[in-house]
Amino acid sequence: MRRMPTKRKTINEDLIAPEPVIRQEQTFTFKATHFYAVLVVLAFAAGILIGYVAGGRTATAPAVAVAQGAAPPQVVATPTLEHVTYNIPTEGFPSLGPADAPITIVEFSDYQCPYCTRWHEETYQPLLQAYPGKIRFVYRNYPLSFHQNAMLAAEAALCAGDQSQYWQMHDKLFAEKDLMNDAQGTALTVSDFGKFATDLGLDGAAFESCLSTGKYKQQVQDDENFANSLPTENGEPAVGGTPTFFINGTRLVGAYPLASFKQIIDAQLAAMP
Repeated sequence: MRRMPTKRKTINEDLIAPEPVIRQEQTFTFKATHFYAVLVVLAFAAGILIGYVAGGRTATAPAVAVAQGAAPPQVVATPTLEHVTYNIPTEGFPSLGPADAPITIVEFSDYQCPYCTRWHEETYQPLLQAYPGKIRFVYRNYPLSFHQNAMLAAEAALCAGDQSQYWQMHDKLFAEKDLMNDAQGTALTVSDFGKFATDLGLDGAAFESCLSTGKYKQQVQDDENFANSLPTENGEPAVGGTPTFFINGTRLVGAYPLASFKQIIDAQLAAMP
């Protein structure tokens, strides 16, 4: 693996080697026993330093994503959470699951984001399957400005929704990750997305007309504007990267594994009457 209160950050500190001290050359007598004693001390110190570097860098896990999206290591068990509940509107946005489900998860995501793709591939379906009938999953758009295909992809999914194929296009866009985010930075065209629509059996002409006229461009922009309006306690954006989740209002930023979601959801379910 962009933009409430108490935001925890993990700071990765680089070990900086001390600047060497240059001393004038001196003549002195050094016994062999002293020489071996120094070698032992140096070897012992080196072992400690190596262990500290290796252990310290693997033990530190980021709790908050950066703007490009951040994916915490799969070993993360307990993410750092805020003591605040966000009110995220869900009506009128694409959703899966019962409207009265006890758990509502809102994801702000980007179809070109590699971490969003990883979460979709590894956690999305297992999460829904782990809580049948208990999760309402809502998708909202947060296309990152440096992803050349993210905005049009978000519009494409909504255009497919006109033909009752929103979630099919949603899955298709993530499945086409090699085209969406190739090494050359290729910008896909309306016709390219039209091929995705044809693969799904949609009316290609109606789909391309929707996409080329920008029917849903403002709706996608409104999603992004809303996300940018959500501040944390220190004034930074609550949606600071993709994917960002709100689980019954509890914010979780990053492509965390299923176990992390289960901890939050199980705690919320246990607290319900």
